[in-house]
Amino acid sequence: MKFPRLLLVIVLPLLALTSPISARVSPVLATTRAASRTVLAAKPASGLRVDPTYWWVGMKNPKLQLLVNGPGVGKATASLATYPGVTLEGVQKVESPNYLVINLTISPEAKPGQLKLEFKGSKTLSYAYELRARNTDPNRTQSLTQADFIYLLMPDRFANGNPKNDVVKGTRVNHVARDSMYARHGGDIKGIQDHFAYFKQLGVTAIWPTPLVENNMPKASYHGYAVTDCYKIDPRYGTNEEYVQFVKAAHGQGLKVVQDIVLNHWGSYHHLFLDKPAADWFHNFPTFTRSNYNAFALNDPHGSALDRKLYNDGWFDVTMPDVNQGNPLVVTYMIQNFLWWVESTGIDGYRIDTYPYSDPQFLMTWGKAIAEEYPKLTLFGEAWEGTEAEQAFFAQNILPPVDGFKSNLPGVLDFQIYFAIGDALKDDNGDLSKLYRALQADWLYVDATRNVPFLDNHDMSRFYSVIGENFNKYKMGLAWLLTLRGTPQLYYGTEVLMKNFSNPDGKVREDFPGGWAGDKTNYFTARPGQAGEAFDYVSKLANYRKTHPVLSGGKLMQFIPQDGVYTYFRYNEGGECVMIIANNTKEEKKVDGTRFAERTNGFSSGVEVVSGAAISDLKTLRVPAHTAWVVELRK
Repeated sequence: MKFPRLLLVIVLPLLALTSPISARVSPVLATTRAASRTVLAAKPASGLRVDPTYWWVGMKNPKLQLLVNGPGVGKATASLATYPGVTLEGVQKVESPNYLVINLTISPEAKPGQLKLEFKGSKTLSYAYELRARNTDPNRTQSLTQADFIYLLMPDRFANGNPKNDVVKGTRVNHVARDSMYARHGGDIKGIQDHFAYFKQLGVTAIWPTPLVENNMPKASYHGYAVTDCYKIDPRYGTNEEYVQFVKAAHGQGLKVVQDIVLNHWGSYHHLFLDKPAADWFHNFPTFTRSNYNAFALNDPHGSALDRKLYNDGWFDVTMPDVNQGNPLVVTYMIQNFLWWVESTGIDGYRIDTYPYSDPQFLMTWGKAIAEEYPKLTLFGEAWEGTEAEQAFFAQNILPPVDGFKSNLPGVLDFQIYFAIGDALKDDNGDLSKLYRALQADWLYVDATRNVPFLDNHDMSRFYSVIGENFNKYKMGLAWLLTLRGTPQLYYGTEVLMKNFSNPDGKVREDFPGGWAGDKTNYFTARPGQAGEAFDYVSKLANYRKTHPVLSGGKLMQFIPQDGVYTYFRYNEGGECVMIIANNTKEEKKVDGTRFAERTNGFSSGVEVVSGAAISDLKTLRVPAHTAWVVELRK
């Protein structure tokens, strides 16, 4: 599919309109530098907003498309002053007279500088648009690999590093209330950055904050998934420049940054929803219509077109309008936005929220555009599906296309691993077969090692509560998380036994103890009792994983679970081998180790890497109840 043109938004202060809405979408008016013969409103605005605020020379796609927004600007004569290497290709009207689309081509010969845009009506309005040089540091955007360990946190609930931005004048929620699960609590970018040392002590190598972009919504704006400005960091978290410096500082500490993004929907106070370029920028129904939340309809050979439409086009929630990704201007707007963030900041990856809900053709176009411009950027999506095959359908896989859709997403959050570990550990003699089958289904993927396994997240009951606050089971789950294939993700506070059930979800989004001045408990500096034991367990295993590539890059061989015991190995061609053996019953198990001779031949003993305990006999193993061993085999 052809790469769509990049989209730039120029926004003027909203004034009263004096003319009716024009035709739905008008054709290109001209292909000259002075393309429109209409005039600007009699009283033009004096200020301009530009989305994106700048662009770059030397992008692989030379097309740049501007969406100009202002009262009556659709009637303007638009022109571009002569600039070597930049050509104005044409101007296009849209449904609303408040918008104008301008198409540019930026040749490889163009140099950084200022483009002079001019809009003529009864008065002349000018804007100097900046073209920048691209960042040439080859290590600026890094790939995440299996060697990484991702820490997911909610910025508002993690740590308050700058109390001065707790309340920002002009925002719809301009107060903090830590005793309310739906209010802002004051956490911010500075609070995350203040605790880089904590992440490194824990063994974390990558930080994934939930969305940091502006969510200027009147309620529950803290979670970040109802964006109101695609180009602006929420001022209660910090500024765009502070975010750029945050990424740079993280890289300086050996930490990568994953940006959480939403393709499917925006917030109902998004400026392009309040003042729509055209009605078809969003999916509309005669009455409010939710998604049916059922992705099975997308690849059901017996499925209904209505069910598919409701899944993809229905709104995610009453305050989250569904973006119409069948509109080429919307496609371009979204692609440019996510290219802009990568080039502006040097982030290392995108986590894509509600990935399957977006238009399938758009997903392929978007994924191709991002990968072509930034081949090092890691992409993984949320595909909260109930079966191995459904999950694999939304990642790069060996399955045939369905209705023209063939996913180009490298990896997904591994909900199958999440379901399997939870099912195995919530009962005294939990079923291990689901975990075995989740890994057996790796044959469906082009590369299952790009998936991201996890134990819990901001939408789910906390792991420690799910397993009945059983500390031995807790260690089993962490042992699996940190030794299976893929890039593991830990939810903030899991390492210190934060607990609760997601009923409602605010209960699993509590403040991290010690993130605010005056907190009675500070788990950043001191972790008493079992919270300390939990932290130490995660830290020892995560840091061992960092220094032993066999756990992050080695092959995996699993054996069918028997008698409540599950055993697998990570090994490499260099002769390293680690055995993970877990007894998921409430009694000690005697295990015949000769069954694993394929992997243990040549080794005579081992060391359990967390406790340091020696394993002197690999032929007969006595594994205590509800215990997982991570054993480095020795010759």
